[in-house]
Amino acid sequence: MNDVLWTVLTALDSTIRLSTPLILAGLAGLYSERSGVFDIGLDGKMLVGAFAAGCIAASTGSPWIALVAAIAASTLFALIHGFVSITNRGNQIVSGVAINFLALGLTTLLGQNWYGEGGRTPSLSPPERFMPVVLPFADQMKDVPFIGPIYYELVSGQSILTYLAFACVPLTWWVLFRTRFGLRLRAVGENPAAVDTAGISVAFLRYRAVMCTGILCGIAGAYLSVSQSAGFLKAMTAGKGYIALAALIFANWKPGNVMWACLLFGFLDALSIRLQGTPVPGIGVVPVQVFQALPYILTCVLLAGFLRRSTPPKAGGVPYTKERT
Repeated sequence: MNDVLWTVLTALDSTIRLSTPLILAGLAGLYSERSGVFDIGLDGKMLVGAFAAGCIAASTGSPWIALVAAIAASTLFALIHGFVSITNRGNQIVSGVAINFLALGLTTLLGQNWYGEGGRTPSLSPPERFMPVVLPFADQMKDVPFIGPIYYELVSGQSILTYLAFACVPLTWWVLFRTRFGLRLRAVGENPAAVDTAGISVAFLRYRAVMCTGILCGIAGAYLSVSQSAGFLKAMTAGKGYIALAALIFANWKPGNVMWACLLFGFLDALSIRLQGTPVPGIGVVPVQVFQALPYILTCVLLAGFLRRSTPPKAGGVPYTKERT
C-alpha cells in the first residue's frame, strides 16, 4: 500500500508541475477573453517570456530579474495584440496567429545569433533558477501515515511559481467577481456599448485586460525556462498555449474550472511520459509518439465535443466602434 501511495503521489506531483504553465496561461486568456478580446496568441507570449527569462538569467544570474524580463517581454507582445485588435480594430484571430509566428521565428533567430546553440540559451545553474521550495517540517512529516507523504511529496518541494499559479486561481476569481474592475471587465465583454454609455473607456479596460494576460503569460514562460528547465529551448512551449486555450473553453471561462481542466491536461501529459516504453498487453510496446500525442488528441476531442456547450462572452472577438451622435 505504501508503494502504491508513493506511485500515486509521484504521478500527482508530475501532474502539478506540468499543469503550472497551463494554469497561468489559461488564467491569462481568461482576462483577455472576458473583456471581449480573443487571444489565440497565448503560446507566442509564453515563448517570448521563456526566451527573455532564459537570456536574462544566463547573463545576470538572477531568476527574479529573469522573471521581470519575461513579464516585460510578454506584456510587450500583449500590447502589440491590443494595438492591432483594440486600437486598429483588426482581426483578433489573425493577430494572435501572427504573434505566435513572430515569437517562434524571433526567439529562434535571436537565440541562434546570440548563442549559436541551435536557438537555445546557455544552461542555468541552480542559483540561476527557481528551485523547489522545501516547506517547514516537510522532512519530519515524511513518515507520518498518509498525511506526511502528501505534504512531503505534493505540497512541499514545488517551485515558488507553482505556488503563485495556484494562488492566482482564487485571486482571479476575486478580481473578476468581487471588484469594480472585474465587474467592468466582464461587462465590456458582454455589452461594450452599455459600458461606453456609462462613461467608461472600453479601450482602456480592454488594454488593462490584455496587460494582465501578458503578465501571466510572462510568468508561465519564466516557469518553463528558469524553473522546469535549465534554460530556454527552441519552441519549448510545444503548443501549451493552445492547450490552455482549449482548457479555457472547456472550463466555460471560469477560473476554478480552468484550474481543474489544466490539471486534467497535466495529468494526461504526466501519464504519457510514464507510459512511454511500457508494453501494452496484447499489443506490445506502443510507439512513443502515440503517448506524446495524448494531450493534443484530448484537446481536439474536447473542442469538438464541448465547443457548442460553452458560452463565450457575447462581444468576444468583435472590435468595438464608438457610436457617433
